[in-house]
Amino acid sequence: MRAVAKPRSELSRQVVKAMGLFGGVQSATILCGIVRVKLVAMWIGAAGVGIFGLYNTAIDMIGAITQLSLRNSAVRDITSARGADALAVMVTVVRRWAWALGLAGALLTLVLSPVLSRTTFGDESHAWGFMLVSVAVLIQSVCGGEAAILQGMGLLKRLANAYTWSVVIGLVVSVPMYRIWGEASIVPSIVVYNVAMFMTVMLMRDRALRPKEPVTWRRTVADGRGFAVLGAYMTVSTFVTYLMSYAFMSYLNVWADADTLGYYQSGYTLVNRYVGLVFTAIAVEYYPRLSRSIGSDRRTGTIVSHELTIVMWVLMPVVAVFIAADRLIVELLYTSDFLVVLPYITWAMAGIVLRGVSWCMAFVILARGDGHTFLVTEVTSGAVGLVLNILGFHFYGFTGLGVSYALWYAVYTAIIWYVYRYRYGLRLGRGVWPLAVSALCVTVGCIVARNSLGWWWLAALAGMSMLYGTIRYVFRR
Repeated sequence: MRAVAKPRSELSRQVVKAMGLFGGVQSATILCGIVRVKLVAMWIGAAGVGIFGLYNTAIDMIGAITQLSLRNSAVRDITSARGADALAVMVTVVRRWAWALGLAGALLTLVLSPVLSRTTFGDESHAWGFMLVSVAVLIQSVCGGEAAILQGMGLLKRLANAYTWSVVIGLVVSVPMYRIWGEASIVPSIVVYNVAMFMTVMLMRDRALRPKEPVTWRRTVADGRGFAVLGAYMTVSTFVTYLMSYAFMSYLNVWADADTLGYYQSGYTLVNRYVGLVFTAIAVEYYPRLSRSIGSDRRTGTIVSHELTIVMWVLMPVVAVFIAADRLIVELLYTSDFLVVLPYITWAMAGIVLRGVSWCMAFVILARGDGHTFLVTEVTSGAVGLVLNILGFHFYGFTGLGVSYALWYAVYTAIIWYVYRYRYGLRLGRGVWPLAVSALCVTVGCIVARNSLGWWWLAALAGMSMLYGTIRYVFRR
C-alpha cells in the first residue's frame, strides 16, 4: 500500500507546486495589467484606455485567426515525441510554423491596416499605428510557439520565469513612455511591451536540442499538419465562442443599457479571470502529462480522476473565500457602483465547481487530438450558454445570469461526460463523483449562507468544511 501511495503523493505535490508557480505568474500578470491600465487612465485619460483596448483587441483578433492556436495545439505533439532526435525535429517544426504563421499575421495586418483603421476609428488616421503593431502580431506567434515547446518539454520553471519577467519588464519600460508622450505613446508602448516579451522568451528557450539531420520544409509541413489541423478546429471553436459572447453583449446593450453591459463584463472578468487562475495554473502541468499517457486508457482514467480530485479540494476553499469576500473584492477592483453585480458573481461560483469537473475531462479531447469532437462540444456549449444567459437575464436580472452560468456548466459537464464515457470508454474513479457532489453542495451552502445569514456564518461554514476535508484527506492517505 505504501508503494502505491507514494507516487500519488509525489504527483499531488508536483501538481500543487505547478499550481503555485503559475498561480503566481498569473497573479503578477493581472497585477501588472491593472497597474498599466490605471496609469494610462491617470496620465492619458479615458480616451487613452479606449484606444489602448482597441489596438490590443485587434492584435488578439488577428492572432486568433492566423496562429491556429499553436500555443495549445503543439503541446500534444511535443509531449508525444519519442526520443531526443524526434523531439528535436518536432521543436524545429513548431518554431518554423510559429514564424510562418506570425509573418502571415503581420503581413495581413499591414495589408488591412487602412481597413482596420476605418473600421475601428472611423478614418485612416490610425493606419500607421496598425502597421506598427503588426510587429506585435509576429512576436506573439513566435513566443506562443516557444511557450508550447517549454510546456511540452516540462520546463515549467523556465516558462514561468519567461512570463513573469516579460510582463514586469514590459511594464517598467512602458510607464515612462505614458508619462512623457501621453496618447502618442500607446502604439510604441504596445510594440515595446511585446519586444520585452520576445527578449525574455528567447533567453529562456531551449537551445540544446539539434536534429541529427536537416529538417526539410516538406517534412516541416507534413509533421506540423497534425497540430495545424487540431489548431484550425480550435480556432473555429474560439471564433464561435467569441461570436456567442458578442451576441449576448449586443443583446444587453440593446435591451438594457451600456451601464448594465459594463457591470456584466466586470462580473464576468472576476468570475472567469481571477477564479480561473486555478484552471490556468493546473493546466500548464496537467495537459502535457495527460498527453504522454493518452495511449493507455487505464493511465488516462487514473490521471483524470487524480486531477479532478485535486481540483475539487482546491476549489472548495477558493470558492468559499470568494463568496464571503465578494463585496470587498468588487469595491477593491472597481467601485461601489458595481455592487449590483454581486448576485451574478455569487451564484456563478456553483458553475465554477462544475467547470472544474468538465474541464478535467475535456482535456482528454485535446490530448487525443480529436478536433472534430472538440469543435462540436464547444459550439454546442456556446449556443446553450447564449440561450440560458438571455433567458436568465430576461426573467431574473443578474441573479438569473449567475444561475444560468451554473446551469450552462451543468449542461456542459453532461456533454463532456458523455464523450468521456461513451466515445472514449473511460471512467472516473469510484470516489470522484461523490467528492464533486460534495464540493457543489458546499458551494451552494455557502451561497445560501451568504444571502440569508451573512458572511460571518459563511466563514464558519467554510472553515468547518475545509477542516473536515483536510482531516478526511489526511486519513485517506
